[in-house]
Amino acid sequence: MTKIVLDTDVLIDVLRGRQTARSFLQDVADRFVPCCSVISVAELYVGMRPEEETGTRTLLDSLVTIPVSLEIAEVAGRFKKRTTSRRLELADCLIAATAFVEGAPLATGNVKDYPMHEITLLNARQ
Repeated sequence: MTKIVLDTDVLIDVLRGRQTARSFLQDVADRFVPCCSVISVAELYVGMRPEEETGTRTLLDSLVTIPVSLEIAEVAGRFKKRTTSRRLELADCLIAATAFVEGAPLATGNVKDYPMHEITLLNARQ
């Protein structure tokens, strides 16, 4: 089965109980192997309240977590280097590079954050 990389915003929406995100995750889990980058794990822990840790851990345990390899780091660096947008964060480049290297679509509610034409985006908020 093909992987799908879930952006941090999708994971946050699921954790906050947003029905659209939960339905989206259920739908993609029927067709893909849901994954996330270790970068998303770090981003979740930055904003997590103590009472959210159990739910966060449960969600993360249900996903395949993809580490940053040398290849992912190199691709992310290329994505960041060629952009003219100062808004494009290195973390987003690393998440996009994870999807690219894995040959997986990237599910996000922040489509504008990912101008890379090499990756396939799925809008999680439609």
